[in-house]
Amino acid sequence: MPHNVTYLDYAASAPLRPEALNAMRAYDEAPYAGANPNSLHTLGRSAARALDGARADLARCLGGGLRPSDVIFTSGGTESNNLAVIGLAEGARARSSRRSTVVLSAIEHDSVLDLAPALRGRGFEVRLARPDATGVVRPTELEALLDDTCALVSVMYANNETGAVQPVPELARAAHRAGAVFHTDAVQAFGHVPLELADVDAVSVAAHKLGGPVGVGALAVRGRVPLRPLTLGGGQERGLRAGTQDVRGALAFAAVARALCAGLEPTRAAVSGRARALVARACLPGSGVTPTLADDATDRLPGIVSLLVDGLDSETLVLALDQEGFEVSAASACSSGSLDASHVLTAMGIPRDRALGSLRVSFDERVPQEDLDRFADALLRIVADRAGARRR
Repeated sequence: MPHNVTYLDYAASAPLRPEALNAMRAYDEAPYAGANPNSLHTLGRSAARALDGARADLARCLGGGLRPSDVIFTSGGTESNNLAVIGLAEGARARSSRRSTVVLSAIEHDSVLDLAPALRGRGFEVRLARPDATGVVRPTELEALLDDTCALVSVMYANNETGAVQPVPELARAAHRAGAVFHTDAVQAFGHVPLELADVDAVSVAAHKLGGPVGVGALAVRGRVPLRPLTLGGGQERGLRAGTQDVRGALAFAAVARALCAGLEPTRAAVSGRARALVARACLPGSGVTPTLADDATDRLPGIVSLLVDGLDSETLVLALDQEGFEVSAASACSSGSLDASHVLTAMGIPRDRALGSLRVSFDERVPQEDLDRFADALLRIVADRAGARRR
């Protein structure tokens, strides 16, 4: 990043970490660099062993009793979610024809929610579980939507706009009581909070949210769970994801995951403290800036701060902050080109006029408190200047 720019959009994509760069350099210098891990010759087998080592590392970091053989490498979170939602729904229905309903939460990332029309086109009924005002999908809300026709339930581990952590273990157990498979999109949560996956059937993760390379992800699916592949043309990844694997990217992903999981708790505490200080400095009484979630509203990711700014739209704020040297996003980065209100904030019951003034500030332990303080001061200055201009 340029020295005069403060990047605060880590939830969209985090800057590369040294562990990722070192892993990629080591791969580039290895004899098997560029070899196909599906080849039978010596270099191919060496590449396969390296790939399996990365698979084992990711399984250990995920925990929850997941095995290396459960990890399927993909091109990122979007592909992992597509494979999980459509593949698991089709697999469950193939096992029992009455399983023709899919339940998604209303706060999912677009890579899950945008699959609803495709699911309906395949003959599934899609139901949406809505969050409460704190951005959390409660087990009672999910249970009201479940019956013996449910094939799959998919609820994200933590929301990418508000940072609200969902009660995934309880939601998974509710899905299982109805005989449904449970998937969670943990792309935003992995490496930032401990994951409780013992009751989860499938979980999606991606490297670039952690500081790994863009274009690498994984879907971990327990071996007993039926999954239909979406891509054909090869037997790679247990026949569940065709295509030659990116060994270099997988090794970088695993290296970053190992580093973050080893120091997760102290890092989480430090980043959470900076987030609280940012909210205290930016959300002054009468400033027109308020946190989307109250400080004690719910458990949340440490490095995501969601703010609502009265009287200004997100696009204006993002561009004004960009001119000041601060890079943030308007709610979800994948929908930041849209002028409509965030579907997440709308589902939480936030009025449209307020939701249109939302900002997402995201960072990790590499962003010092001083930069966050400067951001808060710049935001308050922009808001005050625009308010003054309106009065004139």
